[in-house]
Amino acid sequence: MATLATQVIPHAGSAPAYSNASAGGDKGATGSGVLLHVKNGDASSHTLTFAIPETVDGQSVTSRTVTVAAGAAKFIPLIDLYKSPSDGLAAWTYDAVTSVTVAVIRVS
Repeated sequence: MATLATQVIPHAGSAPAYSNASAGGDKGATGSGVLLHVKNGDASSHTLTFAIPETVDGQSVTSRTVTVAAGAAKFIPLIDLYKSPSDGLAAWTYDAVTSVTVAVIRVS
């Protein structure tokens, strides 16, 4: 699982650098204004699953899934609900990583 660096986008704008999605999943910072940008260049849609490290009355909270259509891109807020108490990062996996690139960005 790779940890993606958060790229700060200044008011003047910027072109973020993208990484190939990792087969074992990725991690990134959470917080206000932090987004995961997923670009799916594949001919098939792909689903990301975000871990939610919370429990209610001893029961795990269901993970969240987000689907990115074939040939599409999607911004996904990395909210603090996804933050792991062990390392302070959000963690997510992919159903497949063919032609999927990602970047964690924060708007300044």
